[in-house]
Amino acid sequence: MFLKKKPLFLGLMFVLAGGILFAGGGNQKKAAGGGKTLELWHIQTTDPFPKIIQDSVNRFIAANPDYKVNVTVVANDAYKQKLAVAMNSGQVPDVFISWSGGPMIEFVNAGALADLTSYMNADGYKGKFLDAAIAQAAYKDKIWGVPVENVAVCSVFYNKEIFARYNLQVPGTIAELEALADTLLQNNIKPFSLANKTQWTGSMYFMFFATRRGGVTPFAKALEGTGSFTDPVFIYAGQKIQEWVNKGYFNTGFNGLDEDSGQSRQLLYTGDAAMTIMGSWFISTVLGENPEFAKKIGLFSFPQDTSGSGNPNTVIGTIGDNFYHVSSACKSPDKAFELIRCLLDAQAVTERIAAGRIPPLKDITLSDPLLAELFAKVRAAPDMQLWYDQSLSPEVAEVHKTTSQEIFGGTMTPEAAAERLQAAQASYLKK
Repeated sequence: MFLKKKPLFLGLMFVLAGGILFAGGGNQKKAAGGGKTLELWHIQTTDPFPKIIQDSVNRFIAANPDYKVNVTVVANDAYKQKLAVAMNSGQVPDVFISWSGGPMIEFVNAGALADLTSYMNADGYKGKFLDAAIAQAAYKDKIWGVPVENVAVCSVFYNKEIFARYNLQVPGTIAELEALADTLLQNNIKPFSLANKTQWTGSMYFMFFATRRGGVTPFAKALEGTGSFTDPVFIYAGQKIQEWVNKGYFNTGFNGLDEDSGQSRQLLYTGDAAMTIMGSWFISTVLGENPEFAKKIGLFSFPQDTSGSGNPNTVIGTIGDNFYHVSSACKSPDKAFELIRCLLDAQAVTERIAAGRIPPLKDITLSDPLLAELFAKVRAAPDMQLWYDQSLSPEVAEVHKTTSQEIFGGTMTPEAAAERLQAAQASYLKK
């Protein structure tokens, strides 16, 4: 899917920090840790995941008492800026996460990642993972990351009690979903909760509309340069978003609300909104925040566009969610990889499943019906669309997120947004 490109100036990826470009760059020569100390950065801030990871680290230390591990936990969006600064200064942690796709490729091309292929092939370790997860960790026939955190696919989550109260059925088409949303509005309930300050949340709606209308091919072609982001499917996606905004399907002030702090989830907890579109980490987040509400959660796939050619069983997301990397400057890459393996040892897998996560492994048992339903959808999917903002290069991904947010806000037309995104992608492909 990706074109082979020459190594890129490392400053290019610093748009991960929200559009800020930092001077400098180049391949990393040293790690923040060294010798008998390893530095691990991750973004799992919601209980019980910091403890699950720390317990895994403690098991590594118990097996390697001459090593120390410094763990840094950072919230999702702040992490992107912190990592950008670390890359620019040459103080990269020994073990850190990315989200595969475009950012990982930028890291590889910049020489920032250790090749993990030999470690993954040793003792058949690679064979434990879902094939799709390994595919997302690979580039140029090598493996650069370990898919750890979750089978993270996007779904519509809903409050079963509200649906039952108004005799609402899971919709099979977008038209049925809109009729359902109209019923909710008539009863003073917002159909969807949305916190779109960080932009990637609104992108999920854009992806679903585009993928249900035209399938995965239009995006793949636009990514490669054989197609365009001015394709009608992307115009349609923007038009449907603005149609839904104008109908009042979303809560007031959504573009100023923060997802990481849970502002969209609060609307669900209070019953002011009935549905949300989110990655499947939503389940584990709610289990940690509001276990009673977790009992009310149902889910369904974004429904079919009867006027489109997209397969309604296509899933959007990633198989692995956070991919853990070893810095190319790490002085003990073998121990760093051993540390990553502890994050998915038998105890960690059991704890992750109990906390509402689906490890991207072949041999797992899911007793929770919601997780089992999600995993069945992934296994049955004819194809998977990686998140747009992870498929695209970092600087083009920022354009996509910004323009989709402006579409939601009504400050940019779908046509103008498509032109701007296409211009950014064309410029990137020329480099």
